[in-house]
Amino acid sequence: MAREIVLDPMLPWWLIAAVAGLGLLSVALAAWRRLPGWWLRGLAVAALGLALADPSLKTEAREPLTDILLVAVDRSASQTLSDRGAQTDAALADLLAEAEREGLDVRVAPVGDGEGDAGTLAMAALDGLLAEVPRDRVAGAVLVSDGRVHDAALAPDLPAPLHLLRTGRAADWDRRLVIRNAPAFAILDEEFTITLRIEDEGAVPAGLGPMADIVLAVDGGQPRTYRVPVGEDLELPIVLPHGGLNVMEFRLPEAPGELTDRNNAQIVQINGVRDRLRVLLVSGEPHPGQRTWRNLLKSDAAVDLVHFTILRPPGKQDGVPVTELSLIAFPTRELFSEKIDEFDLIIFDRYQRRGILPSIYLDNVRAYVEGGGALLIAAGPDYATADSIYRSPLADILPAAPTARVIDAPFLPAISELGEKHPVTEGLPDGFGEDGAPWGRWFRQVEVEALPGAQVAMTGDEDQPLLVLDRVKAGRVALLGSDHVWLWDRGVEGGGPQAELLRRLAHWLMGEPELEEEALTASALGQEITVTRRTLEGPPGPLAVTAPDGTETELALEEEAPGRFKARLVGAEQGLYRFREGERTAVIGLGPAAPREFERTIATDAEMAPALEATGGGALAVEAGAPDLRAVRAGGTAAGRGWLGYVPRGAYLTADVRLLSLVPPWLFLLLAAGLATLAWLREGRG
Repeated sequence: MAREIVLDPMLPWWLIAAVAGLGLLSVALAAWRRLPGWWLRGLAVAALGLALADPSLKTEAREPLTDILLVAVDRSASQTLSDRGAQTDAALADLLAEAEREGLDVRVAPVGDGEGDAGTLAMAALDGLLAEVPRDRVAGAVLVSDGRVHDAALAPDLPAPLHLLRTGRAADWDRRLVIRNAPAFAILDEEFTITLRIEDEGAVPAGLGPMADIVLAVDGGQPRTYRVPVGEDLELPIVLPHGGLNVMEFRLPEAPGELTDRNNAQIVQINGVRDRLRVLLVSGEPHPGQRTWRNLLKSDAAVDLVHFTILRPPGKQDGVPVTELSLIAFPTRELFSEKIDEFDLIIFDRYQRRGILPSIYLDNVRAYVEGGGALLIAAGPDYATADSIYRSPLADILPAAPTARVIDAPFLPAISELGEKHPVTEGLPDGFGEDGAPWGRWFRQVEVEALPGAQVAMTGDEDQPLLVLDRVKAGRVALLGSDHVWLWDRGVEGGGPQAELLRRLAHWLMGEPELEEEALTASALGQEITVTRRTLEGPPGPLAVTAPDGTETELALEEEAPGRFKARLVGAEQGLYRFREGERTAVIGLGPAAPREFERTIATDAEMAPALEATGGGALAVEAGAPDLRAVRAGGTAAGRGWLGYVPRGAYLTADVRLLSLVPPWLFLLLAAGLATLAWLREGRG
């Protein structure tokens, strides 16, 4: 039972105030006029005010409510390290038992890994608990965690102390790899730097030494090991091996006794781009298709084109004096001897031997291709003559030999069976234009015989080889056996995919990774990973998958298009996934290589310290033993050695309320009337 005197007014307070104000005004007037009954008037006004206010005795029947203790339990990935899971279970059991002895109502919320690698969102969990209970019953809050909380700055406004029960061991230590700086793009053949650092944290063993091994693998290839210092920023010079996406994996071998190796690896994905593509185009003579090549190459702002057209061969006798010709000499020595290695692609367009390029320069072109260069022969009738470029040192690298026959008849270019799989020609549309009309015909083809090892991607009249591709040591070479590709560009008979075909052909020659015939690649969209195996051979074998935690599984690669096989999987966890099919490998990082939960793993109070201090709470190590719970006053010390405090809130539920007037209002009204009468009588006698 709880009792107190309250006022239960008979009229609104503003009306009572108005009546009292008029009464006091009359008392003041009587006193100013020195009337002998002014004090009786005052008592009458007071009695009237009490009668209207109706003072009453309020009696409440109260049922006390238990205080609530909020408990957030960290079940994130970092809590699976060492014996932290067992520590957490034991600490929670002891805390629940202690709360039961203290008569506290405990509300528990588990805290898992946040979506999208958000980490441990323990404060969000506490905020959710706080929203579900009456605020005036919250006596305290406890977080059972390793202290690696990623939303500590968003701690809710708690009305009671917040404490941390810290899991982990004082002897824990861990080594991690940090990438401080890495570009998203880099220019091929130019050196750039990646800044990385190896950090040791916690109780580091004394015998480790100042150096550590680091392993580097590019695109899942052969790893290389380097010896580097620990605790220092390392500027690593890198030159990308190829264009397109370069996946670099840095890994530290697991050290004895460290908490985990999940933060020992980092993935750096850098797109290699060419600063400028230098292309040398040599046209043997003016012809209608010459502008097609020039327009295609000049349409790309990244291409530096050097184009020479032989207008007047040395042996030509047309009677025009040399002094009247506005021609420049062909800089053969500069282009084919001194600067030949500066070009990414060389194109001979209807070129034949006319004494312009000596055999020694053509031999330089052969050496250029074998050393990694790219050569494209766009052949016309010239290729079938005795002066054919095939009758030169280039014969050692060209993919097809002429038969000396030129076919002057209309034919429809077609993709060969191998071409359906080859990245240069696969997927080219069968129809062209808005109405889906078939490709336009060409009207001339040079008959050639593909040499052993060459790949026939397109065929022409009577299934004769039309587009022949080959690899020569480190370089690549292609032969287009017709000079009528320009008809597609002009839209003759509906045209055809000339621009796409020539673009793919040029980029395949220059070694773009996206156009490799034999490749294993991986891509990710959200949590779904797609692995693609491109091959010109038969069906591939099973795909071996290694997950970030080291578990291995196998998937079947299913054919989705000729020469293209795919497998899909949903990544159950973030980190580095490795794939292998035969001798080919691929890697991809799903999220970061080291998820946020494993970036820093040593248990700490530092991240939660501001939130604990703001509420007067404290932090205790679980390995030090189970703490006691003690009731403390608000604003006082709420934590000490071996104990944590909570603030009793004294909350209750009102079951019944009774009001009893202390004096009947009619009695006060009668008293007021009597006092007013006495005042009138006294003043009347005066």
